[in-house]
Amino acid sequence: MTATVDTEAPPARSGLLAVARAPGWVRYALLAAGLAVALWLPNGLYPAVAVDILCWALFAVSVDLLLGFTGLMSFGHAAFWGSSAYLTGLVAVHAGLPFPVAVLAGACGAAVLALPIGYLAVKRTGIYFAMVTLAFAQMVYYVANEWRSVTGGENGLQGVPRSLFGLDLTDDYYFYYAILPIVLLGLAAAWRIVHSPFGRVLVGIRDNPARARALGYPVHRYKLTAFVLSGFIAGLGGGLFAVGHRFVSLDVLHWTTSGKAVIVVVLGGIGTLWGGVLGAAVVVRLEDWLSFSGFEAIGLVTGGIFVLVVLLFRRGIWGSVAALVLRWTAARRR
Repeated sequence: MTATVDTEAPPARSGLLAVARAPGWVRYALLAAGLAVALWLPNGLYPAVAVDILCWALFAVSVDLLLGFTGLMSFGHAAFWGSSAYLTGLVAVHAGLPFPVAVLAGACGAAVLALPIGYLAVKRTGIYFAMVTLAFAQMVYYVANEWRSVTGGENGLQGVPRSLFGLDLTDDYYFYYAILPIVLLGLAAAWRIVHSPFGRVLVGIRDNPARARALGYPVHRYKLTAFVLSGFIAGLGGGLFAVGHRFVSLDVLHWTTSGKAVIVVVLGGIGTLWGGVLGAAVVVRLEDWLSFSGFEAIGLVTGGIFVLVVLLFRRGIWGSVAALVLRWTAARRR
């Protein structure tokens, strides 16, 4: 029997609505503020932490593209993040190509992998979709663990270079600014997808797939396209993560990595897009601070925060703030 239960529409849609309804100067001011923070970040934080924030921001946005705008909860997105990391590392090590080319190759490889997985997964909805993606991700993890001649197995893939036309990018500070344009392009692509007619159809499918099907939209084809695009964006983040750490381990394919991405999205705000960026900054910075303070049970703290957000702030950080702004502007118009 096929499942017909669809995921509930996320309550954080007001995040995008608040920004969309804001005056033009407000939107440009928010964009300028975001760019200013991005340029300042490695000066205020340890540069390696700033690099991780950028990578996880792309990963979170890719998950939100599925969860928040298509209504598909994926617990297997580590397959695309990790496979891109390995492929990027292999291309950079053996072909000696500039790291942007290696990252693009890894992202394309992740999109290719997402095609057959998505083709089978989108035929299910709700928890069944989540379990199918998780099962495929564990298969990819097993292959990477057993294919030791290529991936290094438990030893990982080491010595991933950061070559870029002879530039010295060994310092994380300069590497941050080298990858920033790639990250901004990835975020801009996600924004364009969401605000395109294609994105509007995805939202319609999320809210009422039966009605979208009745209107003549090929629901499975739209879901599959969104799945592949999400895999590509996740692959961009995974490839940059591999080059940033100059090492790829099996952890990038573990199911806990997929779970962490979901936590980041929920913390930032489901269906807000930019909430994933904010959630990534909070989680990565918190984990770094706890690790340097000597606290070992990091998962206990992040898990506790996740529970509090789900219980008290169901819209997430970005969604809750955007909802308050929306109410304030509505009250002023009265």
